[in-house]
Amino acid sequence: MLGRPRKGAKLKEEVWETEDGEVVRYSLAYINPLICAVDNGRVLGYDNSHEYHHRHFMGMVEPVEFHDYKALAERFQAEVNELWKEEERK
Repeated sequence: MLGRPRKGAKLKEEVWETEDGEVVRYSLAYINPLICAVDNGRVLGYDNSHEYHHRHFMGMVEPVEFHDYKALAERFQAEVNELWKEEERK
């Protein structure tokens, strides 16, 4: 759960790894129902459910290239930071 100015919003990271550290399943999400009324409030998210890697943004879903989890997590964090900057300007 996030505090002010995003009180009630959430950042979620779930990662499943094999014993040797290979990421086999993941879900990253920025959830804020005050900004996004669809997709259970998910403003931005990445996951590999439904047998493919994809990005959620404001209710829209699109496939994404997946190279490795670390790069994807960094992309997610960078996008969240940009969204927060936009929120602060409003």
